[in-house]
Amino acid sequence: MITLRQVERLFGDQQHRRLYRELIAGRPEATFALEPVLGRPVAVAALGMLRLDELSQSHGSLYRRLLNVVLLGQQADGGWGDPMTTALCVRALLAGGGNGAAVERGLGYLANLQQPGGSWPRESLRRMPLDEFASAFVLMQLGDREPFRRAVRFDDACNFFAAHAKSMDPEARRLWSHAAVRCRVPATRGRDAALNLFAPAA
Repeated sequence: MITLRQVERLFGDQQHRRLYRELIAGRPEATFALEPVLGRPVAVAALGMLRLDELSQSHGSLYRRLLNVVLLGQQADGGWGDPMTTALCVRALLAGGGNGAAVERGLGYLANLQQPGGSWPRESLRRMPLDEFASAFVLMQLGDREPFRRAVRFDDACNFFAAHAKSMDPEARRLWSHAAVRCRVPATRGRDAALNLFAPAA
């Protein structure tokens, strides 16, 4: 596991891709498919915030520096460039106790991009095709967070996976199996049985 000193050195040296690989190693969402999206400075800063929070180091100057990068990276539409990066940034802000305008705008961005069937596209355009992997990633990052569940059509998102779990590609299925744990729903279940399974998180 990467240390505070390593995070500080690699981020300071702008070795974002290397830092990304160190921060994501050993996590369930670790896959080469994410590096082009999450290997950028803002996403790496969000991953760094999560790691520092895990190390109980969210009170130091490095955390504030990473937080500043995340906050300055938020775009006018409330997102951080795409649904996956936005979900990661919102998770980092919520993990640090954030509940202000940046979180609300990020959740609004995700709610606006959610497609009628409950999924999200990979890009920041709602009319783009649904992306099972991106949707599973969004749910994995935020499915256990009550503000997210209230902001989006959470039941529709889970129903989408209940209906499509068997036809997903292996990477999306693997990510959904981890997301389902956070969402507190079975990873595979028939659509009819899934319709009434969503109780609010305790």
